[in-house]
Amino acid sequence: MEVPVLLQHASQKKQRITSASTPTDGDSVKAPRWLSWKRIETVITVALPLFVAHRLWPQFSTLVGVGGPVGQAPHFALETLDGHAVSLSDFDGQVVLVNFWATWCRPCRLEMPGFQKLYRDKAEQGFVVLGIATDRGDRAGVEAFLAERGIEYPVAIQTREVNLAFGGVSAIPTSFLIDRNGVIRHRIFGFMPPPALRVAVNRLLEEKPDDPASVVVDRRR
Repeated sequence: MEVPVLLQHASQKKQRITSASTPTDGDSVKAPRWLSWKRIETVITVALPLFVAHRLWPQFSTLVGVGGPVGQAPHFALETLDGHAVSLSDFDGQVVLVNFWATWCRPCRLEMPGFQKLYRDKAEQGFVVLGIATDRGDRAGVEAFLAERGIEYPVAIQTREVNLAFGGVSAIPTSFLIDRNGVIRHRIFGFMPPPALRVAVNRLLEEKPDDPASVVVDRRR
């Protein structure tokens, strides 16, 4: 009789242990306080607008014309795909968009038709686009890409020297909008909406050479 009694006690003890470690219907596994949904929603609510504002600030500042000049545009020398030598001095007195791009870059493909239209509309007023292709060792592929899309503005293949002259461009597309005095007024990382670019170009075309708005302050003094 002692064995069944011992087995019964062991069974009851096991049931008590199991019931103590298993949540009842009214219990739930509580997440840490810092992982509550309310806290997560708060973080998302605060972080998302900040992220969007950070990403779109270059485009917005270009549109409305806020922010000071970036700096004097670097002097450079390149050869375009059609064999013409170009340098910054060739564009004295003009508004220049220098656009680093690549054939594999989807945002580049989206913005380039807008660049072409603006170039065609504003060339006589002193606006020029200079495309700098970052594709490596595929000159023929770049030429075919441009011909297929009807891109007529001058395009050159990037050199290491030119890339470094513009601060070491690593994100594609990256564009620099240069005023009539050779001052970089806007630096845009990522896709540039054509309507915003048109507004910015019109504003710079209305400025005259030596306009005080493009003066670069020497901060070393």
